[in-house]
Amino acid sequence: MGSVPISSKTLRIGVDVGGTNTDGVILDPSRASEPEKGIIAWHKSPTTPNPSAGIISAIQTMFTSASVSPDSIASVTIGTTHFVNAVVTRDSTRLSSVAVLRLCGPFSKHAPPCVDWPADMRRLILGYYALVKGGLEVDGNLISALDEAEIRRECAIIKSKGIKSVVVNGVFSPIDTIEKQEERAAAIIREEIQGVDVVLSAEVANLGFLERENAAILNASILAFAKKTIRSFQEPIHKLGLKCPVFITQNDGTLLSGDAAARLPIRTFSSGPTNSMRGAAFLVGSEIKEAMMVVDVGGTTTDVGLLLANGFPRQQAAYSELSGVRMNFSCPDVKSVGLGGGSLVRTIAGKMTVGPESVGYKLPDKALVFGGDVHTATDYTVASDPSLGIGNASLVAKITASEAAEYKATVNKMLEKVIDTMKTSPEDLPVLLVGGGAVIAPDTLLGASQVLKPKWSGVANAIGAAMARVSAVIDTVKSTETKNTKQLLEEISAEAVGKTVEAGAIRESVKIVEVETLPLQYIAHKTRFIIRAAGDFDFSRASDFEHLHIPGSEEADDEMKEFNQASKEKTENEVESVVKEEEIEAYKPRVENRTWYISETDLSWITIGCYILGTGGGGSPYSSMLRMRSILRAGGVIKVTNPYDLKDDDLIGCGGGAGSPTVGIEKLQGDEMLQAQEELYALFKGGRATHMIALEIGGGNGLQGMILGASTNMDIPTVDGDWMGRAYPTKWQTTPVVFDERQPVFCPIVMTDGNGNVVYMPKAKSDLTVEKVFRAGLAQLGSHVGCAEGPVTGAETKRWVVEHTISLSWRIGRAVAKARKNNRIDNVAESIIDEVGGPETAQVLFKGKIVGVERTLRMGHVYGEVIIEGADISDGGADKASEFSGKIKIPFKNENIAAMKMNEDGSEDVLATVPDLIAVIDAQNGEAIGTPEYRYGLLVTVLGITASDRWTSTPRGIEIGGPKGFGLDHLEYKPIGKFVKPKSVIDEYSVDS
Repeated sequence: MGSVPISSKTLRIGVDVGGTNTDGVILDPSRASEPEKGIIAWHKSPTTPNPSAGIISAIQTMFTSASVSPDSIASVTIGTTHFVNAVVTRDSTRLSSVAVLRLCGPFSKHAPPCVDWPADMRRLILGYYALVKGGLEVDGNLISALDEAEIRRECAIIKSKGIKSVVVNGVFSPIDTIEKQEERAAAIIREEIQGVDVVLSAEVANLGFLERENAAILNASILAFAKKTIRSFQEPIHKLGLKCPVFITQNDGTLLSGDAAARLPIRTFSSGPTNSMRGAAFLVGSEIKEAMMVVDVGGTTTDVGLLLANGFPRQQAAYSELSGVRMNFSCPDVKSVGLGGGSLVRTIAGKMTVGPESVGYKLPDKALVFGGDVHTATDYTVASDPSLGIGNASLVAKITASEAAEYKATVNKMLEKVIDTMKTSPEDLPVLLVGGGAVIAPDTLLGASQVLKPKWSGVANAIGAAMARVSAVIDTVKSTETKNTKQLLEEISAEAVGKTVEAGAIRESVKIVEVETLPLQYIAHKTRFIIRAAGDFDFSRASDFEHLHIPGSEEADDEMKEFNQASKEKTENEVESVVKEEEIEAYKPRVENRTWYISETDLSWITIGCYILGTGGGGSPYSSMLRMRSILRAGGVIKVTNPYDLKDDDLIGCGGGAGSPTVGIEKLQGDEMLQAQEELYALFKGGRATHMIALEIGGGNGLQGMILGASTNMDIPTVDGDWMGRAYPTKWQTTPVVFDERQPVFCPIVMTDGNGNVVYMPKAKSDLTVEKVFRAGLAQLGSHVGCAEGPVTGAETKRWVVEHTISLSWRIGRAVAKARKNNRIDNVAESIIDEVGGPETAQVLFKGKIVGVERTLRMGHVYGEVIIEGADISDGGADKASEFSGKIKIPFKNENIAAMKMNEDGSEDVLATVPDLIAVIDAQNGEAIGTPEYRYGLLVTVLGITASDRWTSTPRGIEIGGPKGFGLDHLEYKPIGKFVKPKSVIDEYSVDS
């Protein structure tokens, strides 16, 4: 690090605080084209217990080594783990109690705030919550108007509890540009509670009610600590004589001003990997103008992310998770593998393994090349190339050439696999190796067009922080009735540019870097637009950001203490209710007098099975599982009965949800399902239901029968069966319609929106007419409703039911749980086959990687196809060959319709079609992947299961549920195998008293 005379204010400082090291750099962007990339000074040192002190030390060291004047610094940008550490360590000294006010009207009551959080986190952070009037429908109409008096009453309660952080979360608040309900509620709260911090959910994250709320609550909990932390950065930096703004990097690699970071600290949680990616891109500069894979090799792990051609990292598809809390704020899609410079190298049973265990920061003491006695990745790298000059190469002379070659092959395989998983297309692309451990990585990799190890890559994360840009995102739903998509894109893009300039960008530099348009299912003329703009920071306006006031206590928190994790004991009601892995084999469900009493363990397994039986559709059962779990934890009883124990004159009711998945993730269920049942039986004179049954076992509706039948709702047993044995996109694709003993079956029928509106249809000519009428009415009722179908008799149920499908879901879920416990996920499909009837009934159709996905929206349904290429889905060694070769194609209409082998001559061989079940299972965890979740790179197993004979025993069943029912008239149904009736849990485990 030499001395460079600097006169003008052109230099930028970047500091990145990592878990192991704190890296710093001073660079001059105007000299980025020079061989030294404009880097004036750099510094790497171990992260201190007090990160603020480490940041200041890094800056002082660089000033001294390079003789840089503080007057020449234009900005300081910091990437920090301060805030995420406070959450991960459950640090009660830094996490404040939070109150939550939901503007939701009658909705979301069954999924209260923090419902899916770990118990210790919930107890530490959630101080109070209330559900109040407010919220919007997807079209912008009011669910209910804001009630100011109600909010003031809640403020009095919050004030009495001494809570100083409040979250306001309104249904569809991210699209609320007219009513501004969250802003109006916040103004009232600030009037009523002096010194309160109010977090508006719409400022934190986008559509996805629970996940946005989770992010807002975590954000509110660390606000007070964030303010102190930002001041602890600013004050010492100013004491160093720096007269420039202090920025914090956010998750997408762009700048947050100090005051913005103090308001929205959650946006900084995952900035480290992004800084590395953007730093790597800066180091290769104009050499590469396409998407590139950045591989950051540390001492223990390797992080891999895709940097898109627009200069920003690819974001996670839907949800991110921190400390067991699901969120949906923007977060880079990074995969980590246990490979680093300190990884242990061992040979077990003749096979070499590298990692995931590591000596980590003890590498200089433990590695062979440094005189230690532990075989590490660094030792084998030096053995392969002693000219690297790391340690004493003579100390690894005993490592043979064949061992070194096997080591290189193993590392290559590990890196190639994770890179391949992260790619978004089959083409080769450049790979950039950065990080202190990059030396262990090879110079060539399969799937890489070139492998680059740029100079300064060891401090790429600090460089990325120094060169961060400014961005803004607009996520909204607009009507395409009066304006076309192109016009709306222009308007929203202009709004995104304006927001970016407001955040500090040079207007001329701002470009639209990301555009996504998503037509909404079952909603006419509504499209969701997500647009991101980005530009370079306008340093001529730096003074605007230099003296921003951060409200709160004016005491400087000079003495930032180490993170402390308070010891916590589980209270009695927090003991886990799901059996531990080692108890899976011994677990027996509670079945007494031929009644199955559902437990949390049963629910966990049934949920997994329901999604697999959904064959890609039916929607995730996650939110329904949360509601059912809450019923059980509150002491509710859920009973299941065998269909063949029904009396002929029993009345079996049915109900479930219908509507757009986009609405379902934002407007969470109220009591519309139960209200639909109550309204039906108030009008229907044929008697109340004595039992409930699910319309479809596949997906979220698979749990609705049990929820409705719970002792806290209708208090009647649920039949172990359903009307589909899977999921289908329409109500007329059900076994009662197949049997055609009367028309229509599903009439009378009631539809309610849960907000006071009820539609009753006592008569119809056919079930297809019922389907069409109700689909048309959906849009007028908020595009998400509860339905209740008139009951059928016990005798009819025994003739029509797809029997024992709750039992089947349970057995499938148990098979997945066992496979995880035994680390046999590679063979989870084979385990499922054993549970559904054996190889005569089901078979693995294919194993491989998704290499193509196409989707279109027609008549409210998502049509498309996914292409899967044969690949090794296991974590086997370098010599493991793929079980399957070539490609298959799976067309879908919400659910998977067929699986077809694609031949080289363009012809296709049909492997399976509906009504047989075609399930795509995640090779990493054994769970189902729904059609909305298909994306390039996912490793999957395709499972085919023979359909129930309720579908296949008659031509009508095959016509309604087979390829012709989906418009694929050219395909002929041929069963995968022989149907075996699922084994009843009640029959197997019944204990008669």
